[in-house]
Amino acid sequence: MIYTEGMPKTVKLRSGLRLLTIPQRNTKTVTVLVLVGTGSKYEEKRTNGVSHFLEHMFFKGTKKRPTYLEIAGPIENVGGMFNAFTSQDLTGYFIKVDATHLDLALDMVADIYLNSQLPSKEIQKEKGVVIEEINMRKDTPMIRVRDLWEQFLYGEQPAGWDVAGTKETVSGLSRHDVVSYVKSQYVARNTVVCVAGSMKEQKTVERVRRLFSKISTKDFKRKIQVKESQRSPRVLLEYRATDQTHIALGARGYNLSSKDRFAQDIIAAILGGGMSSRLFSEIREKLGLAYYISSSSESNPDTGFLVTFAGVKNENVEKALRVIMREQKLLVLRKVAAKELRNAKDRLKGQTALSLESSDSKAEFYGVQEILENHFFTPEQLYDRIEKVRASDIQRVAKAMFAPQNLNLVVLGPFPAKGGSAPGGKTKNRFLKILR
Repeated sequence: MIYTEGMPKTVKLRSGLRLLTIPQRNTKTVTVLVLVGTGSKYEEKRTNGVSHFLEHMFFKGTKKRPTYLEIAGPIENVGGMFNAFTSQDLTGYFIKVDATHLDLALDMVADIYLNSQLPSKEIQKEKGVVIEEINMRKDTPMIRVRDLWEQFLYGEQPAGWDVAGTKETVSGLSRHDVVSYVKSQYVARNTVVCVAGSMKEQKTVERVRRLFSKISTKDFKRKIQVKESQRSPRVLLEYRATDQTHIALGARGYNLSSKDRFAQDIIAAILGGGMSSRLFSEIREKLGLAYYISSSSESNPDTGFLVTFAGVKNENVEKALRVIMREQKLLVLRKVAAKELRNAKDRLKGQTALSLESSDSKAEFYGVQEILENHFFTPEQLYDRIEKVRASDIQRVAKAMFAPQNLNLVVLGPFPAKGGSAPGGKTKNRFLKILR
């Protein structure tokens, strides 16, 4: 096979570790990203949040670099950047530097992955930091409504737990919990190292092979199967004495293995994928009901959903909900016009192209696919699947998702959680009536 500019190569090392190299000759940067196939879906209730907690702890010190400054300093001193992220299904650590400092980035990422000390003193200190992060998310309505959406959708199972955990579970984490989780999940067969940017590929492969030679080859703990069951529309109210109500309205959708996830993506683009989308045009521009409104499509290995988020004046919540539902129903009742479908496809393709201009975005694009699906689509292959979606597919998928019994609504604002009514508010039953 002949690899072209930016085309990734996959090398599976003897340990089971996978290495992706994505050469770019038109950049002077390089990104090293290590991804572990574990997140909050792999946790136990008692230790919920441990995946995210490790994201914080891995930068606290190693045998070779025992303090945070000995990790942060060398990277920042060459103008580099480093960070980490956690989701329900994966955890990632990355360093991006000038390509002349690739060896430093590789050595640093391998060091924090393999040799983090996780000292008890730092664990206790970081608990306070993470709890403040949890507080910040709860105190920010735009973030809180998004967190509530997934918690409400999946309920009391790992898929419905907060990625950051709760104050109680984070406070209860011990060093034994943290170390045991690393030993269980941070193993070769559950890890992908991705290097994207300006590099000498063979030299990079050999360097990674040496740096990760001591990685654990044990098996890892799998996640439990997600349970999904819904027979009627549902509403969650969280009371806040706010001047603006934040809503999330949507339904379960399609996971990564379904070809219908591409139709789901297009539906989200049509509904609320930008300033020219149906909902932005109707709710913000024509009616002036909201400052922000957008629709999101998400597909994971075992879950998927489509949801619309908006922030509206308290007395306009019902009106905004009716407009959103009207646009959802129109997708079921009428086939999307050829021009609108064309525009939505081009929007998705263009957004993908623009997002892949940097080495860090390329590393994440290919690496995340590899860790979650054990293979990856190139942008061109994704474009091909987007192009295959027909107007009839949009109508069929919209009908399946937006059936009244499948709808879920989260409302964060001055509305009581149980019965009654508040000034300018509606009861839970009133919202359910709208959904039906």
